[in-house]
Amino acid sequence: MNAILDPHRVQALVIGGSAGGIEALLQLLPALPADCPIPVVVLVHLPDGHYSLLPDVFAPHVALPVKEADEKEALSPGTLYFAPPGYHLLIERNRTFSLSTEPPVHYSRPAIDVLFETAADAYGPTLAALLLTGANEDGAAGLAQVTRHGGTVLVQDPAEARIPTMPLAGLRATGGQAIVLPLASLALALRALRPEER
Repeated sequence: MNAILDPHRVQALVIGGSAGGIEALLQLLPALPADCPIPVVVLVHLPDGHYSLLPDVFAPHVALPVKEADEKEALSPGTLYFAPPGYHLLIERNRTFSLSTEPPVHYSRPAIDVLFETAADAYGPTLAALLLTGANEDGAAGLAQVTRHGGTVLVQDPAEARIPTMPLAGLRATGGQAIVLPLASLALALRALRPEER
């Protein structure tokens, strides 16, 4: 079987969402296997100046260690990271995180575009990026960058998204090269993220 997210090829997964994203992630992230061999980085738009409870919310439901990404922290396989509120989250070419207080993008900080674009530069064709439900076009330019670098691009089916604006923008930006799936199929793809059997 040719897995959508082949861990032989994919070295990192980045996921972005906005309105409706928490509910979507509660369907997706519990599917991640305990032996997931790659880092998974999640960015959800949150109000600026608020403490994020996302690691606490998801930790009981996910088999992986769950934490907020820290400045200069190296990405570790088998770890689920959440972007902290109030900062852009970047992945440097040496595959460490950095935080930025640059102006918001699409009225958002953290912005999905910033994470996706820097992750594409760091991981090239070994990156997978998934864009979920949301009410603006953040993430579309980032998906286009992942596509240009030869990465794997996935979009939640707009027909089932709580707000389809974000996935529709992602589809337009990638020129139809994105893999469009409902949440149930995306969860199956995450469940298949396991080390290769030798």
